[in-house]
Amino acid sequence: MPEPPSRRPAPLAVEVFSRRSHVDAPARAVFDWHARPGAFERLTPPWEAVRVVEKRGGIEDGARLIMRMGRGGIGPRWIADHVDFVDGVQFRDVQSAGPFAWWEHTHRVEPDGGEACWLDDHIEYLLPGGAAGALLAGGFTRAKLRRMFDYRHRVTAGDVAAHARTRGQQAMRILVTGASGLVGSALVPYLTTGGHEVVRLVRNGRKRAGTVTWDPAAGKLDRAALEGFDAVVHLAGESIAGRWTTDRKARIHDSRVAGTHLLVEALSALQRPPKVLVAASAIGFYGHRGRDVVAEDSAPGAGFLADVCREWEAEAQVAAAHGVRVVTLRLGIVLSAAGGALAAMLTPFKLGVGGPVGSGNQFMSWIALDDVLDAILFSLTTATLSGPVNAVAPTPVPNREFVQTLARVLGRPAVIPLPAFAVRLLFGEMGEELLLSGGRVEPERLKTAGFAFRYPELEPALRHILGA
Repeated sequence: MPEPPSRRPAPLAVEVFSRRSHVDAPARAVFDWHARPGAFERLTPPWEAVRVVEKRGGIEDGARLIMRMGRGGIGPRWIADHVDFVDGVQFRDVQSAGPFAWWEHTHRVEPDGGEACWLDDHIEYLLPGGAAGALLAGGFTRAKLRRMFDYRHRVTAGDVAAHARTRGQQAMRILVTGASGLVGSALVPYLTTGGHEVVRLVRNGRKRAGTVTWDPAAGKLDRAALEGFDAVVHLAGESIAGRWTTDRKARIHDSRVAGTHLLVEALSALQRPPKVLVAASAIGFYGHRGRDVVAEDSAPGAGFLADVCREWEAEAQVAAAHGVRVVTLRLGIVLSAAGGALAAMLTPFKLGVGGPVGSGNQFMSWIALDDVLDAILFSLTTATLSGPVNAVAPTPVPNREFVQTLARVLGRPAVIPLPAFAVRLLFGEMGEELLLSGGRVEPERLKTAGFAFRYPELEPALRHILGA
């Protein structure tokens, strides 16, 4: 509930932060996006360590959001209570417990004609410690808010635009596997803020609301619970990071190949199979190609990952024989500060000890996480798209250029190389296939189908992802 009036600071005492931006979408669409489940998760920058503990309601009066700040979600608690809800216009959250002495955040959406609007965030706050707190942390707080709300407004505009491109299509009921992974944990709120219903296929554990259980290692799946889905997004698979022992390679293979076989077999036996299956694959399909440009019609390469990808995709394609449109997304290096290759690079680069890997000439075919989410939605809703689709940005770069760009964005040097022999010594076969190999992969089918990348160039992508 709102703070008692006696505890509200005098107007002249508070700090004020405002961020206002123009969005090329109707005010109603932007407001509804904020009102749907998942908006808070989509608006939380990947560099912020925040864990949602409890949600009571959405953004209407009386709703409450309880968060934990800090790594591991063990930091201070922040309780935000929602008040002053005006449908289609505004909502406000007031901190009743948290790191600020006072915090009141008003979100407003103002129409600008019928097809555009202004998105306005207005915050009044006081730092703890009075004048000393303002002196010590005032500049840091203002910079942090600017960085955060620049990110939030870009995500809002980008997500609303992506969903608007599917206007006229019905909302879907979508089953998602691998929902706790880097892509899946971002995909679920991305889809729900677009108005879709999402059910997660989770391994083992107690069945909870919004989930279906399976145990791919044991070949167990609640098949009856799969009836009634319009689409399936299959992202599950053992992480390929780390040294590849014999046992680890078996888990990587089986989690993808056997897991996909189990899922597709169950989907194909349904009375009403889903209309579309979007199944993850990887550009490891092409193996090491040096400077050669490869597209979806290129032959598979050689190596462990290429073999896994080939079998993985073959299992997914079985669903096509049962009337399911199948898209196998060959994911490139997914860039996010929340995990994956980029997150692993940040600490050494911030410490100034980053640099090229091996020769630095191997190409890195990358893609921003937001573009992966858009590519999944595009694949779900584009009826003419099927078969393999390269989910990579249209501008692959050599490793040397990638690390120089990252260093420039971070304001750090990138002069300490990791020699090839050290990569092989530290990581073995994984290092050879993932770090020392590469290829210039082109997203030919996405471009031909009219897909719009948010971040086709590397530096703007990194600046968005890192808030730089």
